[in-house]
Amino acid sequence: MSYRRSQDFSISSMIQFNCNGSLSTTKKWTIKNCTSICSFQIQLNSKISTTLSELYIPSRTLDYGIYELTLTVTMIESLDLKSSASAYVRITATGITANLVQLGTSMITRGSQQDLQLNPGAYSVDPDQNSFDASVSIIYSPLIMK
Repeated sequence: MSYRRSQDFSISSMIQFNCNGSLSTTKKWTIKNCTSICSFQIQLNSKISTTLSELYIPSRTLDYGIYELTLTVTMIESLDLKSSASAYVRITATGITANLVQLGTSMITRGSQQDLQLNPGAYSVDPDQNSFDASVSIIYSPLIMK
């Protein structure tokens, strides 16, 4: 599965039991960064619940890369009875929204002898970050209609 960094996403699980004993369980999600090797567990914000059958990840929580999301279910009556399942997600860049003028626009009309100042560094938006790095290059090819 692939998600843009600016997207919220959730992973749901369906847990089925095939036993006659107590069905009380504990659930625990863990996330490992697998961009190079899957050895580093990510510490999530305390506001993200990792003890439910569904894991909800808000936008901008994970950096770009590949992650292993693992759910481990343990029977409370017998702690040695546990099962795990994993899913892999890729977090990708969203892409910059280039705004040449304040608030953006799809068309600009100016009369002759009127100046038009284009300032993409001030008005563009990077949905993956809190602010836009104005040093990023934006290539703009204007369409001039006569």
